[in-house]
Amino acid sequence: MTYRVEKAKINDAAQIHRLINHFADKGEMLARPLSEIYENIRDYFVVRQNEQVMACAALHINWEDLAEIKSLVVSEESQKHGLGDKLIAACLKEAERLGIATVFCLTYRPAFFEKCGFSLVDRSELPHKVWGECYRCPQFPNCDEVALVCHLEVKV
Repeated sequence: MTYRVEKAKINDAAQIHRLINHFADKGEMLARPLSEIYENIRDYFVVRQNEQVMACAALHINWEDLAEIKSLVVSEESQKHGLGDKLIAACLKEAERLGIATVFCLTYRPAFFEKCGFSLVDRSELPHKVWGECYRCPQFPNCDEVALVCHLEVKV
């Protein structure tokens, strides 16, 4: 089956919320309130099968030269089909299109992001403003997520 990555629609928000929080309940990612997903729906990419959201990821712009890939999740039954790779590629393509030179992520699965062209960095190398959500995390202040960056060749 061929899977296509699309920009999320407002009707996807509740499914995105359930998918993210399913994995957050298992301690694998940060939970997101439904209101935040609605507010940031334009950041999200999804993969659907019929009308069912099977996977999602968001590209959140932090500054003129910095964006974050966040909330990358693939439903258990849809894993091992390359959907995560496709979502990362869509986020990086969007960042390039926008002229954003650096994309970062915070993750418990650094090997996956390294396979997609990201490199490990010390979290202290990221600007302080990227830590705005940290106070909501159950791991705060003892964060054990790993920071990675991907530098893009953008034309200005």
